[in-house]
Amino acid sequence: MANSTGTSSTGTNSTGASSTGPLSGLRVFDLSRIMAGPSCTQMLGDMGADVIKVERPGQGDDTRKWGPPFLKDKAGEDTDESAYYLSANRNKRSISLDISKPEGQKLARKMIAKSDILVENFKVGGLAKYGLSYEDLKEDFPNLIYCSITGFGQTGPYAPQAGYDFLIQGMGGIMSLTGEPDGQPMKVGVAIVDLMCGMYASNAILAALHHRNNTGQGQFIDVSLLDTQIAWLANQGLYYLTSGELPPRLGNGHPNIVPYNVFPSSDGHFILAIGNDGQYRKFCEFSKCMELFEDQRFNTNQNRIRNRDELTPLMGEVTKTQSSSYWIENLPPLGVPCGPVNDMEGVFSHPQTVAREMKISMPHPESNGESVDLIGSPMKFSKTPVDYRKAPPRMGEHTEEVLEELLDPTDYDLSDLKNRGIA
Repeated sequence: MANSTGTSSTGTNSTGASSTGPLSGLRVFDLSRIMAGPSCTQMLGDMGADVIKVERPGQGDDTRKWGPPFLKDKAGEDTDESAYYLSANRNKRSISLDISKPEGQKLARKMIAKSDILVENFKVGGLAKYGLSYEDLKEDFPNLIYCSITGFGQTGPYAPQAGYDFLIQGMGGIMSLTGEPDGQPMKVGVAIVDLMCGMYASNAILAALHHRNNTGQGQFIDVSLLDTQIAWLANQGLYYLTSGELPPRLGNGHPNIVPYNVFPSSDGHFILAIGNDGQYRKFCEFSKCMELFEDQRFNTNQNRIRNRDELTPLMGEVTKTQSSSYWIENLPPLGVPCGPVNDMEGVFSHPQTVAREMKISMPHPESNGESVDLIGSPMKFSKTPVDYRKAPPRMGEHTEEVLEELLDPTDYDLSDLKNRGIA
């Protein structure tokens, strides 16, 4: 239930769009942009929440301009919808609102009054100058869940600084682990810190909702990019904390399992992910290279780790005698984990991807194909499935709709707001 009248507890919004998701009936006031915040609110939207994306008039989310590629319109020309923007803004309604102006702040507070969750990723203190910080809102809206995503968190010497995914990958240690041993440190190929931060934020919001259901109390959630990056160092972070030694950079290798790597074939490369001695023996039996199993240097995982530099090229001599498809088709039935190194075409044409509906299409009014292809949600609920109600919105597409739905007609004059650049 929202702070005031909110959305219907039946899960049907006033727009008539009925959601099957478990968060149906909740509303999110989304003041975030770029990737971490939008990926968080997209997950909430997929799970049924009504997400109101607030964008500055004439500018909008920065990522709308982060292209090419851009969605093509019906004339085959680029629209203002970049692929980057499309990746994190499904199941939202976009409104234009300038919260830097008093009128915009007043309207924002009225909409927050009818929201359950607020998500923002301004710099620390950035919303205080607009009267929209948690301290400004908590007395009037005690059951509001307010999630703030920043580069470095609300406290500490770096708190005032802006954070960016690439910088945090470096500061947070993942780049020291990624790349070839003799190469330069390498970032992950997607904005993994942003995405993981959005994941942690959505989990925290769901936990706060559970607390509110039990107590009626909202709360403030402080999530940062750097904290997130450090948290998911996981076993590699513990490698250092346990041993006091820096984990080595191993390229595609695994620090604790061998052979677990990309191997050459006669026509390319494939992945072997052998996780125990039994799987290793099955591989050697099938490949007719039992000498690699019987060799005392390689007969246990511990020994293979110690002697990985000797084993890996010997394994490569075996694997490159056959095609990738030969290994991929024959090893898994024996219980030996093996798979392809797919490019994007291979990913989205893979039968398992198709079967799991991880590529979806949604109607989009500006698309030359009249729909836009998107990546589906990985969350599969048996009782309350995610649904895809709205394609990533055009900037300000739902301003009139949302204002009519949430505000009293006497609260605003849309024509006047547009003329003055507030909406």
